[in-house]
Amino acid sequence: MSILQSAVGRKIFMAITGLLMFLFLVIHMLGNSSLFIGPDGLNAYAEFLHSLGAGVWIFRLVMAVLFIFHVILGIQLTAENRDARPIQYMHKKDLRTTVAAKSMIYTGVVILGFVVYHLLHFTVRITNPEISQGIDAAGRFDVYTMVVLSFENFAIAAVYIIAMFALLFHISHGLSSMLQTLGLNNGPILGTLQKIGYVVAAAIALGYVTFPVSVLLGIVKV
Repeated sequence: MSILQSAVGRKIFMAITGLLMFLFLVIHMLGNSSLFIGPDGLNAYAEFLHSLGAGVWIFRLVMAVLFIFHVILGIQLTAENRDARPIQYMHKKDLRTTVAAKSMIYTGVVILGFVVYHLLHFTVRITNPEISQGIDAAGRFDVYTMVVLSFENFAIAAVYIIAMFALLFHISHGLSSMLQTLGLNNGPILGTLQKIGYVVAAAIALGYVTFPVSVLLGIVKV
């Protein structure tokens, strides 16, 4: 596509794919919140998704393509920015750059590794098969027990929590960057939108962190 041959075009696609994945994160978090209802809540939610049949796999395939596209564009744009400035400044002074902005490529790598692990663990279920083969009393796949037993393992919970903090940094800058790329983050509302972006990013990341923390504290248990 010719639009991808320009840096501006790649940034626009980066923003659009980032927005779609952000919306997925919100929906995914809300769905997984049924964990707090108990086995009937989360297992019924999982059963509903499975009842959609091929639609679920088509959706997963689309999200996977968007995710891979987003990663490739991120790496490409980062490399282009560095190539455009081959000689580093002797006294670099960042006026508006934040830690989140400067660490986007690193937090992105952490998230990429986590997504691969997350799929292997909870979707393909090959990393810990001893806790991912249960069936509940209603004959449904016992997602609730699999999640609780997973997060009772401190190492698995720690990996999840660390990844969510990487997500917090990534989307706290990603949201404002996306709005700026789409022309929605200029003028006097710049600072306000950035603050809103930080709050939304924190809400999403902390929302996900409540799952392993609730299990570790014994609030959610088998």
